[in-house]
Amino acid sequence: MSAITIQQNLDIITQRIEQAALRCGRHSKDIRLVAVSKFHPTPAIQSVIDHHHLIFGENRIQEAKEKFTPLIESHPNIQLHIIGAIQTNKILDAVKIANVIETIDRVALLNPLQKAIDKTGRCPKLFIQINIGQEPQKTGILPTQANEFIELCLKQFGTNVHGVMGIPPIGKDPVPYFQQLAQFAHHYELPEISMGMSADFEDAIACGATFVRVGSAIFGARPAKI
Repeated sequence: MSAITIQQNLDIITQRIEQAALRCGRHSKDIRLVAVSKFHPTPAIQSVIDHHHLIFGENRIQEAKEKFTPLIESHPNIQLHIIGAIQTNKILDAVKIANVIETIDRVALLNPLQKAIDKTGRCPKLFIQINIGQEPQKTGILPTQANEFIELCLKQFGTNVHGVMGIPPIGKDPVPYFQQLAQFAHHYELPEISMGMSADFEDAIACGATFVRVGSAIFGARPAKI
């Protein structure tokens, strides 16, 4: 996809975010767009940067390192979100490169995460991923276990826990799931709610999303895995 088309797509999504915010009485500045660049090449990402957008989401830590280490060197204001499942042996790399880790989802991650924070002296903002659809093929803490897990994370990481993230089941009305996710954030007074993707981000905004994650509607169809 050409740089011009990517930039036009970005403008369209930005306008749709603004319109969705207006419809529900919110300020569009309170909703930030994460351009999901997983599997897309550096030139496509550079097209988005050239259009003055600097918030990106990546699934795989190794891919994020390879693509974003040089990009961050030349564009230090980039904000990188890790939005994919994290293996414990990759948590150090995630802490080194990410501004936000959206996928804190199990107790086994917490001690390796703490060690990585201690070793690097930096802590990304942490979001708790909740499997709001209770789907076995998806990662995330189950809703029935989420309160206990969030409290454990808050006890260990304090104000570094900034929000929650979730993905509703495909083919179902996403609104009840978005509402449930927002309730967890509100209950614990967490300021950030990451929900909504290319197909449903306007519904997510109506339910309180502060970050929406959009990939294909900006970059086009996802290329084959690297």
